[in-house]
Amino acid sequence: MGMIKEFKEFALKGNLVDMAIAFVMGGAFGKVTSSFIDGMVMPAVGMLTGGVDFNDMKYVMKAAEGENAEVAIKYGAFITVAIEFLVVAFVMFMVIKAMNNMKKKEAEAPAAPPEPSSTDKLLAEIRDSLKK
Repeated sequence: MGMIKEFKEFALKGNLVDMAIAFVMGGAFGKVTSSFIDGMVMPAVGMLTGGVDFNDMKYVMKAAEGENAEVAIKYGAFITVAIEFLVVAFVMFMVIKAMNNMKKKEAEAPAAPPEPSSTDKLLAEIRDSLKK
């Protein structure tokens, strides 16, 4: 029973749950980014380059012969994925930069001065009453 309890504590720690959520959100963000690049960016880039579909760009090293498949280097798909990576990297940079700015503002915010202790309050009352 001890091992099951230890595993339960490990699995339900906040950091592990946060990391699991981050992986799920990262996967979803990756799908959104892929859809954005494939459906919006690459067609626009294709139009700017004369109607070229980057996914069809390849260097054929050996043409298909009979039942043998074609041997080709598909550099267009690589270009698409590289652009997708740059978009994801830029978005992550912006998110981390915003988080760092928020942390910096929290650190720069002056802390409220500590309230005087009861002894200090009593001494201040005595001082004020002696001034009268």
